[in-house]
Amino acid sequence: MPAMHLFEYAVLRVVPRVEREEFLNVGVIVYCRSLGFLETRFALPEARLLAVAPDLDLAEITARLQAFERICQGKATGGTIGQLPIAERFRWLTATRSTVVQSSAVHPGRCVDAGATLARLFADLVL
Repeated sequence: MPAMHLFEYAVLRVVPRVEREEFLNVGVIVYCRSLGFLETRFALPEARLLAVAPDLDLAEITARLQAFERICQGKATGGTIGQLPIAERFRWLTATRSTVVQSSAVHPGRCVDAGATLARLFADLVL
């Protein structure tokens, strides 16, 4: 039987008007300490977002989500946060914030393959 690994994940959301607390799921971030895995995947449903918030700056939202990707990669392009240890990067990315891009609460699970788990969660929770 393959080894099972504990992982944590959060759903990335676009909250066009923070005061209304309405959101659309646009991505998932998965962290697995034992596999040294931290990745995010996102997709912007532009028509749905613009139907809810016609003035939403999609280029800005895309840039913010791309920053999540760079931080996950842990390279210099992720800035100061991107240079932190992997667990600290995940905690920073999933910290509670009142901005247009937010994450859900963090949820745990067990997996064999963190990449496959990210793909499954993305398909189930975003697409």
